[in-house]
Amino acid sequence: MADQRDILLDVEDVKIYYPVAGKKFGTADYVKAVDGVSFEVRRGEVFGIVGESGCGKSTLGRGICKLERPTSGKIILDGEDISTYHDKQMRPVRKKVQMVFQDPYASLNPRMSVFDIIAEPMIIHKLVKDKAQMEERVLDLLRRVGLDDYHANRYPHEFSGGQRQRIGIARALAVQPSLIIADEPVSALDVSIQAQVLNLMNKLKKEFHLTYIFVAHDLSVVEHISDRVGVMYLGNFVEVGNKESLYTSPLHPYTQALLSAVPVPDPTAKKERVILEGSIPSPLNPPKGCKFHTRCPKAMECCKTEAPKRYQVSEDHYVYCHLYDDINKKNNL
Repeated sequence: MADQRDILLDVEDVKIYYPVAGKKFGTADYVKAVDGVSFEVRRGEVFGIVGESGCGKSTLGRGICKLERPTSGKIILDGEDISTYHDKQMRPVRKKVQMVFQDPYASLNPRMSVFDIIAEPMIIHKLVKDKAQMEERVLDLLRRVGLDDYHANRYPHEFSGGQRQRIGIARALAVQPSLIIADEPVSALDVSIQAQVLNLMNKLKKEFHLTYIFVAHDLSVVEHISDRVGVMYLGNFVEVGNKESLYTSPLHPYTQALLSAVPVPDPTAKKERVILEGSIPSPLNPPKGCKFHTRCPKAMECCKTEAPKRYQVSEDHYVYCHLYDDINKKNNL
């Protein structure tokens, strides 16, 4: 177990529900986008979150930085419980946690110059003494993300997608955060540009001593940048482990199915493909017991009625699956 002093973020049983109109007058149902997620993020690491579209991974990322209000649960950032903070209380916390958004076209104000986009967080949080210091810091951040000084006077529409994402990263760095939540930051970019942005993020992580939560649906991208990985399905984690053990020895049937679908560069290599039947159930009416049991090739009777507990398989690898109940009983975990 990690030393508590090494934990930057502690998420405990977080739920994010959205009310929708019910079938009957006066009733309401809820879309359970995030349904009781718990995990820790250590200082200086990259924690990857993967899963199919609609599993709740982006909502979880937005909930951590309070862009979405959690329905219940605790979010403890650097020892401070921010779960119930309102907007005014969150303002000083914003300096600690920033977000890089998926769409570099929509996340930048088209009416602001690049200089103003990067300078705005510094002004809001009063991080610069005068205009000269602000200009020095803005230009320094532009250089660090691979852009030139003259780009500061241009507008977002004058840049490519990869360049816009670099501007978004520079804006996130402007307040010197401890944690950056990157919500599918390369999914809208060409493959060659993806590699450049990922390498840039790795470089900046070392230079600024950053911690990342990296949300993506591409397992290869997550493997490239992450230290530990959490696999989500229908609002819950099904498996969390360090990158090496999770990718080489996946435990949960869903993780095994995801990894079996990752293309292999060698056309002669033989790879057993796990085909999942059916489609993802609706988060408005998720299955009882294990949410994955309707598609799981290894489902047992208990999976239909009992939600699996967290089973610790090794020191840094745990899974939510009834198949590992016996392991825990033998190891008294």
